[in-house]
Amino acid sequence: MAALALFLALVLAVSAGHKLVERERMGVAAGRLTGLSGALGGVANVAAAAVEIMAALCLLVPPLQAVGGAIAGALWLAYGVALAMRYGETLDCGCTFAAQEKPVGPFMLARAFGLMLLGGIVALSASAPLDLIAPFAALAFLALYFAANELAGIIIYRKGHAA
Repeated sequence: MAALALFLALVLAVSAGHKLVERERMGVAAGRLTGLSGALGGVANVAAAAVEIMAALCLLVPPLQAVGGAIAGALWLAYGVALAMRYGETLDCGCTFAAQEKPVGPFMLARAFGLMLLGGIVALSASAPLDLIAPFAALAFLALYFAANELAGIIIYRKGHAA
């Protein structure tokens, strides 16, 4: 379970970093996703980054892993619901490093709700201290996660299919 907790912490940390480095773009994306306008989208973006950082830090501390998993799961649930409410619309969801408008479809929803499920698994499992294998497994999961996102971009979005 330590590898899964570390993988989720890495996903959250990368996501928070992305939100903070590209505040303007991600603020607009958060605003479009949530229906907030102007500066409120930027506030939502920074608030989401703060929650991601908090969840990531909790996931790194074995006694707090369940809390971190629950926070992460709740965050991805909210993200998934927001995406579901925009189903079929074309927007920059902020889920890639490059600005890319794409239709909200099954892949985006599966990714959000899949991460939510993984957060729930960590929240309901016994905490586990990091061992020697966990960082390597977590990095392998992260590489697969990024690869899946890129493949989805190539296979689904560039062909013009709603996904």
